Amino acid sequence: MRELGLTTLFANPGSTEVPFLVDLPDDIDFVLALHEGSVVGMATGWALARERPALVQMHTTAGLGNAVGALATARVNRAPLVVLVGQQDRRHLAQEPFLAGRLEGLAGDYPVAVHRPVRAQDVPGAIVRAHHQAVHGSGPVLVVVCMDDWERPAGPDRSGDAPVRVARPAHVAADDPAAAEVAAFLDAATDPALVVGAGADGAPAWRALTTLAERLGTPVYQESFGARAGFPQDHPLFAGHLPAERSRLRRALRGHDAVLAVGAPVLRQYVYADGPLVDPGTRLAVISQDPEEVHRGPVELAVLAPVASFTAVVATLVRGRSRAGARAAAPVAASEESAPPEPGEPLRAAHVLRELARRITPDTVVVEETPSSRPQLHRLLPARAPLGFLSAAMGGLGFALPAATGVRMAAPKRPVVAVVGDGSALYQVQALWSAARYRAGVLFVVLSNGRYAVMDRLAENGGSGGGKPPWPAFPEVSLAALASGLGCPAVRVRTHAELCRVLEETVPGLAEREEPLVLDVTVAPDPAFQP
Repeated sequence: MRELGLTTLFANPGSTEVPFLVDLPDDIDFVLALHEGSVVGMATGWALARERPALVQMHTTAGLGNAVGALATARVNRAPLVVLVGQQDRRHLAQEPFLAGRLEGLAGDYPVAVHRPVRAQDVPGAIVRAHHQAVHGSGPVLVVVCMDDWERPAGPDRSGDAPVRVARPAHVAADDPAAAEVAAFLDAATDPALVVGAGADGAPAWRALTTLAERLGTPVYQESFGARAGFPQDHPLFAGHLPAERSRLRRALRGHDAVLAVGAPVLRQYVYADGPLVDPGTRLAVISQDPEEVHRGPVELAVLAPVASFTAVVATLVRGRSRAGARAAAPVAASEESAPPEPGEPLRAAHVLRELARRITPDTVVVEETPSSRPQLHRLLPARAPLGFLSAAMGGLGFALPAATGVRMAAPKRPVVAVVGDGSALYQVQALWSAARYRAGVLFVVLSNGRYAVMDRLAENGGSGGGKPPWPAFPEVSLAALASGLGCPAVRVRTHAELCRVLEETVPGLAEREEPLVLDVTVAPDPAFQP
């Protein structure tokens, strides 16, 4: 609170706030009002006069309920307020003890945001994010804090998952102080790195990032589980996709003393693991035009600005340096995955992806939904043009078949290939009827292993040594038969020779193709999986 300048507290105290208020440090000014409406009203006037956020304390349901009208006024008056709302002790909150607040939605739509930290250690980061959001959204932001949280240790990282400072350039220009600060952040590093994401997928952003990377001579990593590509993945400075587990992420970024994320979160993870995101001494910054992405980044500097134009300015300001030492990804051609299967060996996903890679053109849109084979797809089918890769940002299944259909309808001159697992395809197989009905000439490549392979691998690798999954395989399911029943042409492929023949016949005409085609390719499950 001191670091944010939140040292004047407007409040009407209640029992759920006692652990916070007792022995309040002398440099925190406590301002008492006799009703919560007056509390918020005074804080509103203070914030507008000081032109910075005011700190407010509310007492659970009763206090917040009394203050709703004043919070509405604060929102319409565009007054930035950080509002701490007391809650009962979380250790018995499930039993709904006396004074437990049903706070969900109590203030309606008037708060800019509402934070409910799930652990005591998340409270400091929530307050930092609330401060940034109150400034950006020009209104009150609520942070619900359980009374016992104030007596818990904050942990080694007090800010948690929030930026130390957020810059919001009013306009993007060569003399912008935020651009100069980002350039200085990169210039001060001995071995900087860039991390790009879906927010940088577009021709202007690709051009700006390519210029920036080449001036710095620095590797460029793609965010893990990114929905779109933020950089040309056939560029010599592209260093591959970041892993989604902390220890592997630290190893991947080891040696970089500064990491700038552009159009990407910092840094997206999947399976939880203890420890920091990066090694001590590695500085983090982010540029994004997504306020939520900016406000939750655990960085020293976050810039909320248009990605392409702001990055282009930064690229003109950084000091040019040699490319020597840049760590790019190993050439895909050197991978053992490029070899065709031996006689009698089953097809695997990598065999199919390699044959696709040999034939598709750089402007092809690859729509992905094959969780167990995604690492191979990233290695073998790099995005070479904006919108060259598309996946589901949320991770739920059922995206690829309808999304590929829609992409082809919107961009009829671009070849579209959907690479889908059979388990994923079943969630929206009905989309094949629409593809056929509206003549969306998508090539749907279904990798059919007759099971939820990614779930099998997670079960085997998870827990204390893993275990046997309870769900059965489903080898009886035929995507080719389902597609035909929905009026969509389909071919069943079982061998490498059949695969090559069908791809030779189909891929060269994808740009002009009007009829969709499903290739139901029988593949053996991949033996290993790491997110």
